[in-house]
Formats: sequence, structure tokens, C-alpha cells
Amino acid sequence: MKKSNPTPLEKEWKKVEDQELAYIAKRAEKSDSRLNQLLEKKIPAGLQNTLDTAFGKAFRLVFEKGTGVIEKTYDKSQMKKWYQINEYAAKVHGTRKALKVFSGKAKGAGAGNLLMSGAAGVGLGVLGVGLPDIALFTGLMLKGVYEIALSYGFDYDDEEEKKFILLLIRGALSYGKELQSINEELNFYMDYGAYAKARTMENAIKSAAGCLSKELLYMKFLQGIPVVGAVGGAYDAIYMKQIMEYAELKYRRRFYLRQKRSGLK
Repeated sequence: MKKSNPTPLEKEWKKVEDQELAYIAKRAEKSDSRLNQLLEKKIPAGLQNTLDTAFGKAFRLVFEKGTGVIEKTYDKSQMKKWYQINEYAAKVHGTRKALKVFSGKAKGAGAGNLLMSGAAGVGLGVLGVGLPDIALFTGLMLKGVYEIALSYGFDYDDEEEKKFILLLIRGALSYGKELQSINEELNFYMDYGAYAKARTMENAIKSAAGCLSKELLYMKFLQGIPVVGAVGGAYDAIYMKQIMEYAELKYRRRFYLRQKRSGLK
């Protein structure tokens, strides 16, 4: 019996699965940079705890009061309409080109927030502002993820979606077995609409804050030093890029899964 050719959706699904495997393989191990090694002995005791607390407060602030402010920076209703129009077009035309429209929009949103993060980080770093920029960094990070989510037709208002975003951020900054575990948990949620491991919102915030503080520890210390802090501030964009790249990958997978379930070929 002749094997049928894969459909456009099947081709895109295979592509996203391959990219996911490549992403995990690329981050199988973490190697400390020479700069981190030089800074290791200069980090003040308690700085990581301070960062943990600062990132935790920033997440709570944005989730409780800041989402409305973030939404003033883009037209949420228009993005939802854009998604509905293009989803209809994808179902009508059924081509890979129609499916790729969504990833183009999502990657564009990520790139825009990446530029803002880099500019803000460098500017504050020149002034020797390290810790106070955490709220700004967190706001821009969540703004980027929100726009990617909307590009693929997902809202971010309910608590379960916020947990998904927090877990996604952890995955973007993890390596090796920890990344594999988080990636599997994200996929489990996509498949079954529930998490394999029970977690409260507070635990999700603390875990994401701890991951961010651990990964950004050296750069936030460096960013607090006037002028030379621009180097540390520039790393805001590097970490933002990691998060946007992983967010786009996971929401794209989730989007294709939803299209498969809706009967799109």
C-alpha cells in the first residue's frame, strides 16, 4: 500500500519536534563563562537571596497589578482578531505558508521586546543600577511571553496559564536533566490539561524566581557597578533571547497540537 505524503500540519509538527530535541541537546550541559569565574569570589553573601526576593516580588506585582499596564503597550483585542482571521485562513488554505504566519508574528513580538530589554539593561548598567531594574526586566519578559501566547491564540489571564508561563521561564534557563524534566512537564500539560506534579501559584513563583536569580546572579552584581555595569546590563538581552526562543517553541507546539485536535490536516 502506497504511503500517503505528510500533510502541511504533519510537516510542521515534525519540524517543531525536531527543533525541540535540538534545543535540549544544545543545552545538555552548562559551562560557566570566564567572566562568571572571575566574579565568583566577589559576590556579596546574601545577594542571591536578595535576588530571589526581588524576582518573586516582581512576578507578584505584574500578575496582581501590572498586566493592565503591559496591555497598554499592545492592542490585545486586535491581536485576538488577527489570530482568528489567520486561523480561519489556515483551515481554508491548509498550507505550510498559512501555518508559518503565526510563528512569524510570534518571533516578531519576541524580537521587539528583546531590543527594549537590551536598551534598558545597558542604560541602567551605565548608571550602576542593578537590582532596581529587576521589575523592568520581569515586566518586559512577561510582555514578550504574553505577546507570543496571543500570537498563537492563547490567553494568559487564568492561574493555570500563569503557572505554565512560570514553568516555561524555568525551562528556558535550565540545562540537562532539569530542562528535560521541565520540558516533559510542559508537554504533559499540553496533552492532558493538567500538571503531572501538583504545585501552588506561590511555589511556581518561587521556583521561577529562584531560577532567574541563580542564572542572573553574576550579571546583576556587575550591573550595579557604574559604567562597567553596561556589560552586565547587556546580558539582559541575552537571557531575554533565551526565554523568548523557548516560549515561541513551546507555544508553537501547543498551537499545532490544538490544530491537530480540531481536525486540521
